Amino acid sequence: MRKPIILATALTAILSSSLAYAESLPGKGIKINPVQSTISEETFQTLIVSKALEKLGYDINPIKEVDYNVAYSSIANGDATFLAVSWVPLHDAQYEAAGGDKAFYRQGDYIVNAAQGYLIDKKTADKYNITNIEQLKDPKIAKLFDSNGNGKADLTGCNPGWGCEAAINTHLKAYDLEKSIDHNQGNYAAMMADTITRYKEGKPIFYYTWTPYWISDVLKPGRDVVWLEVPFSAMPNGEKTDTTLPNGKNYGFPPNTMHIVANKKWAADNPAAAKLFSIMKLPIADVNAQNLRMHNGEASQADIERHVNGWIKAHQSTFDGWVEEAKQAAK
Repeated sequence: MRKPIILATALTAILSSSLAYAESLPGKGIKINPVQSTISEETFQTLIVSKALEKLGYDINPIKEVDYNVAYSSIANGDATFLAVSWVPLHDAQYEAAGGDKAFYRQGDYIVNAAQGYLIDKKTADKYNITNIEQLKDPKIAKLFDSNGNGKADLTGCNPGWGCEAAINTHLKAYDLEKSIDHNQGNYAAMMADTITRYKEGKPIFYYTWTPYWISDVLKPGRDVVWLEVPFSAMPNGEKTDTTLPNGKNYGFPPNTMHIVANKKWAADNPAAAKLFSIMKLPIADVNAQNLRMHNGEASQADIERHVNGWIKAHQSTFDGWVEEAKQAAK
């Protein structure tokens, strides 16, 4: 008759230990509302953060897709919890408009060396020796990239509200290119699909893009396309930022870093999550590779979940280290 008693005692001990562990998780009972833009490729880096928060006991609601301006204002108001794609300096205007450092917690670099700029196909660049966007002031050069017959170069540009559109418009004005370049805006992914089709047909192409994103894995700089330099640095609102890179090249945009941003008061009340946000780091090459898989057809929510779980498994010790360090911060 002693065995049932021993088994019951052991079971009670296991349950008690499990309950104690659950109670020790710093995020227990706290809901989190992540946000991102409508760029589906941002889901990868957002979900990795969510998975780490789950390990801390937080209850994660589905990601909401909103405009960046809405994301920052929602976080500042406490209606959303975090954004994993806060670009510096690209999003500086949205960040400051929603309250800046007084409203937000933003520590650590999640992704570094995010580049952006203008590119044209290498064949046309080599044939006409085009290296600088200023050369498109020449009507003959601009006409090479005219896809609608109006004589102006068609630039596949940046969606309104993303932040990059302000820099592009500043450049076109500063370099006296408004009469020779049309900044085409709309559905960026659809416009880039048309741009890639034109490239495959052997036609000249002219577009803006950024990294991390799948475009640079399809149209590889140096092989298929080339970056265009700008004649001098020019930033929106008269900002005095030198965009010249260490190698002496100037593509018109400073290298960006991407951060996880959260409501400042919420972060103070949740030191484990705040610590996690500050220490997570994601290689830009890994994001590019995952984004390319999405472009090649693995773009469903289930696909992205699989990509995230695969990345975590491949980097398990690093991932577990983040979670453990975050737990210690709560103590």
